[in-house]
Amino acid sequence: MASVQRDSATSPRFAQPATFMRLPHQTDLTGVDVALVGVPFDSGTSYRSGARLGPREIRAQSSLIRPYSYFQKVSPFERLTVVDAGDIDAPPVGIDLAYAAIEAGVDRVLAAGAIPVIAGGDHSITLPILRAVARRHGPIALVQFDAHIDTWGDYFGGKYFHGSPFRRAIEERIIAPSQYIQVGIRGPMYGEDADFAFQRAQGVTTVDITEVKRSGVANTVAAVREIVAGRPVYVTFDIDSVDPAYAPGTGTPEVGGLTSYEAQELIRGLAGLPVVGCDIVEVAPQFDGPGQITALLAANLMFEFLCVLARR
Repeated sequence: MASVQRDSATSPRFAQPATFMRLPHQTDLTGVDVALVGVPFDSGTSYRSGARLGPREIRAQSSLIRPYSYFQKVSPFERLTVVDAGDIDAPPVGIDLAYAAIEAGVDRVLAAGAIPVIAGGDHSITLPILRAVARRHGPIALVQFDAHIDTWGDYFGGKYFHGSPFRRAIEERIIAPSQYIQVGIRGPMYGEDADFAFQRAQGVTTVDITEVKRSGVANTVAAVREIVAGRPVYVTFDIDSVDPAYAPGTGTPEVGGLTSYEAQELIRGLAGLPVVGCDIVEVAPQFDGPGQITALLAANLMFEFLCVLARR
């Protein structure tokens, strides 16, 4: 059964309550292939909060999304039943309570046989998502587009914040470290050992931004595909992997990142992989530039994810 986008010829794009890509809002996931879900939670941030408002603004900007991808040669809404399944009501105070709510919400999506495509929220939300996905698929391969490694340890005595989700995921054995690749890492750091000792010991692959720029998108995609081959794949896209010239609306911006086009091409290069879930996180609308360009980019990257899933 195909999805039904609201027709822009009979209903203006700026009319009606905003849903992801003007798709139906539907909480009954029976027969649904892909559930677009918001997780408006940012109590895991260490610098500027605001990503809790990301899902709402991404929905608003996604009204521009048309149904066909010229570059991926697919109409995802014809091949897949896709709905806006609403938001997971994660408590804004108490990260353990929030994690429980996020896990339960993603469990519900997976139990219905749907693939979750999630808009955050800060990057701490990816850990409970991975827990739910790994319960269904076993230890999974992970592709992380990011400026930051997010494998740091405890923070102010706490285990969970947006800088630690993938260290915790490795410790909990819900991802396979040898099939975990980070793309776009950059920015000032604490030091070689402080930043990279843990993940190097675990066999994590890091492709920093210089490697991406020098080798190009095609070679970077080839490296990603080689690393994750043979396992179900989860993809997490931190919007700060994109240069703040293109995506200023984020809590921890780092200069010298991906262009919008490179971000699109990197996601397009994942077509054919057994992707079992994905997220886009760290969109903070109050820091956005003219025309809400960060949220607009995030909405378009969600569409690219849908096209990748349609080409599975």
